[in-house]
Amino acid sequence: MEIPLLKDIVIIFGLSIGVLLICHQFRVPPIVGYLMTGILAGPHGLRLIGGVSEVKILAEIGVVLLLFTIGIEFSLKNLLQIKRSVLIGGSLQVLLTLTAAFAIARHIGRSFGESIFIGFLISLSSTAIVLKLFQEKAEVESPHGRTALAILIFQDIIIVPMILFTPVLAGSTGNLVESLLMLSAKGIGIILLVIISARWIVPKLLYHITHTRSRELFLFSIVVLCLAAAWLTYHAGLSLALGAFLAGLIISESEYSSQALGNILPFRDIFASFFFISIGMLLDVGFLYQRPGLIAAIALCVLTLKAIIAGSATTLLGFPLRTIILVGLALSQIGEFSFVLSTIGVKYGLLPINIYQLFLAVSVLTMATTPFIMALAPRLADLALLAPLPRRLKSGLYFVPELDGAGEGIRLRDHLIIIGFGVNGRNVARSARVAGIPYVIIEMNPETVRVERLEGEPIYYGDAIQEAVLEHARIKDARILVVVISDPAATRRITEIARRLNPKIYIIARTRFLTEVKPLYELGASEVIPEEFETSVEIFTRVLSKYLIPRDEIDTFIAEVRADGYEMFRSLSRELDSFSDLRLHLPDFEISTLRIHEGSSLVGKSLAEIELRKKHGVTLLAIRRDSKILSDIGGETTFRANDILVLLAPPKKIAAMAGLFHGSEKGD
Repeated sequence: MEIPLLKDIVIIFGLSIGVLLICHQFRVPPIVGYLMTGILAGPHGLRLIGGVSEVKILAEIGVVLLLFTIGIEFSLKNLLQIKRSVLIGGSLQVLLTLTAAFAIARHIGRSFGESIFIGFLISLSSTAIVLKLFQEKAEVESPHGRTALAILIFQDIIIVPMILFTPVLAGSTGNLVESLLMLSAKGIGIILLVIISARWIVPKLLYHITHTRSRELFLFSIVVLCLAAAWLTYHAGLSLALGAFLAGLIISESEYSSQALGNILPFRDIFASFFFISIGMLLDVGFLYQRPGLIAAIALCVLTLKAIIAGSATTLLGFPLRTIILVGLALSQIGEFSFVLSTIGVKYGLLPINIYQLFLAVSVLTMATTPFIMALAPRLADLALLAPLPRRLKSGLYFVPELDGAGEGIRLRDHLIIIGFGVNGRNVARSARVAGIPYVIIEMNPETVRVERLEGEPIYYGDAIQEAVLEHARIKDARILVVVISDPAATRRITEIARRLNPKIYIIARTRFLTEVKPLYELGASEVIPEEFETSVEIFTRVLSKYLIPRDEIDTFIAEVRADGYEMFRSLSRELDSFSDLRLHLPDFEISTLRIHEGSSLVGKSLAEIELRKKHGVTLLAIRRDSKILSDIGGETTFRANDILVLLAPPKKIAAMAGLFHGSEKGD
């Protein structure tokens, strides 16, 4: 017996593999590949799929799991770190985009409800595409990466009230006042349900389930919670997606969120692919061929409008021009949750079929062009900085105090300049402060600058790729420049400008990847520290230490590797002849530590008197005393109470003499 759905699934997955391989070669995000798969396989393409309605059911499950994982990943604690960008930047971007789209839709004759709904659709951007591209370029922690993430978080949250408000816009709920009251009542009920479930019901339930230590039971419990919440909200007149989001939000507040997310992610990825494929199936290729000029023009207008508005929201946050352009272009596309919302709009009659097809075509086009736009964005930002624009716009609207040194009580000559005040920047500043080295910090996050200045840090707001900012920091009089920002393009630009402004300055640049080392050296960096390499050096140093390689050999090894310009582990081929294998050279030996307690016969006696090696077959390597390590040990060394001895011996001999340290045995 033939199973049509199974045949369709095999065709979809098989075709997806081929399309995704091609997309990978051209660095196109998988979501675009799924859309292209749907276009090819659907009724408007090669017509390979017969059970379109069954695929739509799988797509609904994909939406449920997608929003469920969004809810699990949503953390109020993490949100507080970027709350200003989320609340101000996100709300401004959504409100301004919605208003502009509403005005345009009304101008072309759409109804009031349809115009607002079109504003909803246009205001959302693609979290999946943007974050993936930022992660690939290691720019999530950069100023533009964090700002874009904050706005995307707000969009992911605002989709919930948009879903709730859609039936009201359609007028399918009767009296408007009554509908709003009902909507408010539902909202209050949902909030109460989330609070009660998150604090009392779900944690206790999962506590008892996890104590069974059954992975299957835990997985089934998570899936049931997700689907049950979706089913309840659906029967309450709301959407399946909303219920799934709330279920994820409830679990996110428990200590089991990480395990739940790990279990559900593989299912989410599979079913979410069906959602994007089903969207591609809905796109009428004939409609696209009939109006290519119109669709391209509208897509260009959407990209331009959203880039300008997202950039404007970033401007009001106080960021400089380069960050404004990068954020604006990153958020210029229409997002995946707009597809979720559009299906609800079609259901309630807010999107006629021709407008729906136009929306699908424009959305797919904007998403497909996003990788190329984001790749081009840094160059466009650099060109914009060369234009004769107001200095205030280039440097940002945030107030920048002059770096005159007198008012700050620091000597701005022969000083250290730190670009970026993340974890690395803070550590460098702390070390400089302890060592008494005068330093200045340049940071692009206005909120960080405000808070740290109140704490007394010599920190100033500015984009260091601008010569004026570096000149304010007295770069011509500085001795060292340390660049520790998560933006490879900006790091290269800062290095080039700094070397030109001060040929004698010593430039230390941090980067994520080894591929960035050579370009930075060519631009004038004195020393480049790639994180992935230094991490591997630190790990291998500890491995060598555990194998008792002498410290001087480890230091020589590290120095050779670094001196060779980071040729990864070039000298590893040589044989290390000293204790490279503890089991080979010291069979049945181990290093142990024992504490000398009050009343032990060892207290007050010297190493020569105890004769550890002669009487007990134990070698003393070091003594830890009052948080200090004593390694220069001789026969005259006297033991004290609470000394911790580091001993080398077979385990049996260590155990045999343990009583000596507690005073139960005599040492003579």
